[in-house]
Amino acid sequence: VSFPWQKREISNFDYLMYLNTLAGRSYNDYMQYPVFPWVLADYHSKTLNLTNPHTFRDLSKPMGAQTVERKRKFIQRYNEVEKNLSAQCHYCTHYSSAIIVASYLVRMEPFTQTFCSLQGGSFDVADRMFHSVKSTWESASRDNMSDVRELIPEFFYLPEFLTNANRFELGCMQDGTVLGDVQLPPWADGDPHKFILLHRQALESDYVSAHLHRWIDLIFGHKQHGSAAVEAVNTYHPYFYGDKMDLNNIKDPLIKSTILGFISNFGQIPKQV
Repeated sequence: VSFPWQKREISNFDYLMYLNTLAGRSYNDYMQYPVFPWVLADYHSKTLNLTNPHTFRDLSKPMGAQTVERKRKFIQRYNEVEKNLSAQCHYCTHYSSAIIVASYLVRMEPFTQTFCSLQGGSFDVADRMFHSVKSTWESASRDNMSDVRELIPEFFYLPEFLTNANRFELGCMQDGTVLGDVQLPPWADGDPHKFILLHRQALESDYVSAHLHRWIDLIFGHKQHGSAAVEAVNTYHPYFYGDKMDLNNIKDPLIKSTILGFISNFGQIPKQV
């Protein structure tokens, strides 16, 4: 049986939204917000070449395994099980959470207020704020062992979230940079509309269409948990697997509230589709 997506009767964007909905993700819940993949790895070129495979992120691997060195470190963590961890896993942080969603959309209300309330009433330290697409990619794919975040749908249709139209005072970075609009890759020519247009073209490109199912396996499919997830370097702290935890059988109210707090703050694996 050939499905509409395989026949290209619906776009990659629409198919991902459909899967997110099936998996219980919704714009109405920051903790279970729709999750979309990083699709590009090129945030430095003057022009974007969508016919070159090297332009793209490896969709068969989670964000924690995008470089050989990073993958090795996470496998080492899994094998060692640090003493302060209660369970064996590759990642103790998640690819989607309320704070990740609010940090991406912080320049727009009501997300500004949401972000501040999650941060205890104020903006975060400027250097940790979302300020550059390139540096966020480098953090999530290579540099930061506690950052494995993916994207949200807005990266493919909403230029407004990339500009500080409300002139919020987001602070000043250590190198003296005052935070304002999000810094875009050179190929976007400083134009949020061009960034969204090219980014959406990348999502709908032949390369992504041919490889997107591999990412879907990681997030929504059979590589989401169990032995296939271990092999794919794709296991998360057990508390992230909300639907796999039988909270009704946990009698200790402190443990139960800890788990619920963990899920609400740090993210939740989508229901398996």
